[in-house]
Amino acid sequence: MVRANLIFRSRFVYRDGAVREIVIWQVPKDRDRPHGLKYRCHYQHSDEEHWVRYDNERGKGDHRHKDGEELAYKFRSFRQLIKDFLKDVRAMRGEA
Repeated sequence: MVRANLIFRSRFVYRDGAVREIVIWQVPKDRDRPHGLKYRCHYQHSDEEHWVRYDNERGKGDHRHKDGEELAYKFRSFRQLIKDFLKDVRAMRGEA
């Protein structure tokens, strides 16, 4: 059985009802997760139609979703993942 260790969790609810959640686990390195991290970074706008998500689902590797479109994502580091995700969140919120 593969053991995943939670290394980071953050959840924030904006005043307008939008939700931002980041969850990152340390896992054994493999083909889908050569960096040894399993992650889910999700932002759901309060209108529930606009959202962005970064994840590395088994079989797909690192990628992101934005408003229903799946796009490739080049993982560089834990810190860069957070920066890239928050940049997309700010843009979606009109804060960029």
